[in-house]
Amino acid sequence: MQEFISFFENLNSAEKFTWIVICMGTFWILESAFPLAKFTYQKWEHAKVNLVLLSTTILINVLFGVLIATIGVFIWTSENNFGLLNIIDLPLWAEVVIGVMILDLVAQYLVHYLLHRVAFMWRFHMVHHSDTEVDVTTGTRHHPGDYVFRELFALMAIFFGGLSLGIYMVYRITTIVMTYWTHSNLKMPMVVDKTLSYLFITPNLHKFHHHFERPWTDTNFGNIFSIWDRLFGTFVYDDPSKIKYGLDVVDNSRSKDLAYQIKLPFNKDIKTDY
Repeated sequence: MQEFISFFENLNSAEKFTWIVICMGTFWILESAFPLAKFTYQKWEHAKVNLVLLSTTILINVLFGVLIATIGVFIWTSENNFGLLNIIDLPLWAEVVIGVMILDLVAQYLVHYLLHRVAFMWRFHMVHHSDTEVDVTTGTRHHPGDYVFRELFALMAIFFGGLSLGIYMVYRITTIVMTYWTHSNLKMPMVVDKTLSYLFITPNLHKFHHHFERPWTDTNFGNIFSIWDRLFGTFVYDDPSKIKYGLDVVDNSRSKDLAYQIKLPFNKDIKTDY
């Protein structure tokens, strides 16, 4: 098990980027072969805005890595026995499972819930929801401000969870594949998707979150596990054919307009109840 953790600890930037390309490419091919929604759009044209926003996400992630290395959060929590996993004594496999669950709860579910409930945060998160053709590249569609919030909550989870670098990297690699899978325009057998949804976020399950209006917009906040949505009453599963993508408070005709999307959080003409 230690060798498994060490593998993730020693991943370099090129290997992480290769994993992003592999995951995105795999689901790009699969969704093209087995589409859930019949889009009449130019796939590469649609991807441009989302891939530009991916570049800002990668930059923020690199800066976050430099930050946590500079402040030595992993070393400090270990040396000072600070955080949950440094207080309790568990087998390494159990620490990995609990650590990934802590990160999924705090750095995914909790911050995602707040991105929908706190007005200032929601205005940044609207960019993610403004995509009118949700496919694998939508998983990369985050305004830089949105992603900064996510990284701050990840840092909080690392600190109070007493998580190691290895556990954090296992979570990161898992998150990448789950993000591209759940956003992909992939048609899965309903029985398979629904069965998996009892524990995990699935493609159908996440698509309800991308419906253009509430209440579905405010459901299914998880990224890896669906148990948080079930536990906190934000879970929904219905007929995917009822889903309409986009957002009811923005100009959906400008979904591919990068300048409009970047300025979206500061656009005072957009009125929202959040």
